[in-house]
Amino acid sequence: MTPELRDLLDRLYQEGLAHDAAEPDRLRRLRNLEPDAAALLWITLRALRPELVVEIGTSNGYSTLWLADAVAAGGGRLVSVDIDGEAQAEAAGHLAGAGLAEVVELVTGDAGKYLAGLPDGAVDVLFLDAERTEYLGWWPHPLRVLRPGGLLAMDNVLSHPDEVADVRALLEADPAVASTVVDIGKGELLAVTAGR
Repeated sequence: MTPELRDLLDRLYQEGLAHDAAEPDRLRRLRNLEPDAAALLWITLRALRPELVVEIGTSNGYSTLWLADAVAAGGGRLVSVDIDGEAQAEAAGHLAGAGLAEVVELVTGDAGKYLAGLPDGAVDVLFLDAERTEYLGWWPHPLRVLRPGGLLAMDNVLSHPDEVADVRALLEADPAVASTVVDIGKGELLAVTAGR
């Protein structure tokens, strides 16, 4: 990661904290990934060298920049999906400024419909960081779209455990899935589709 990208990420994170503190409407907050959780995902993607990563929840592009930098190093690509076109426009500007726009496709639309439209096993890594209460309604697509040995990462599992309890129960009940929760940031669930 270049010093320039690190400076941009630090600035975006601080701006996100200030924005969220002043915004009473939870749905209008940026709710950026915590830097330590972002670093965990970055190093994981650098090690995995995935061809295709799908991020659900672009926001202002903070996590998108982390993911894009990691996949660019391995020659992969990132698709980031968000229902908010204005947020995606902001993210596009940040990606262009960081020289990462060419490895990222921004998709404005409903994430559930996007996942439903993907073929089986098309995705190496899926990162869920959007409206947690929607995830259950997307099932079984978050697992179906992953290739055998693919990685599902989900943010906020310790900060909002009730909102992801049903999805965690599905993962834990699936004998073809191995999962763990890492106590970093607001809690990262990592699940591998072993044997799929």
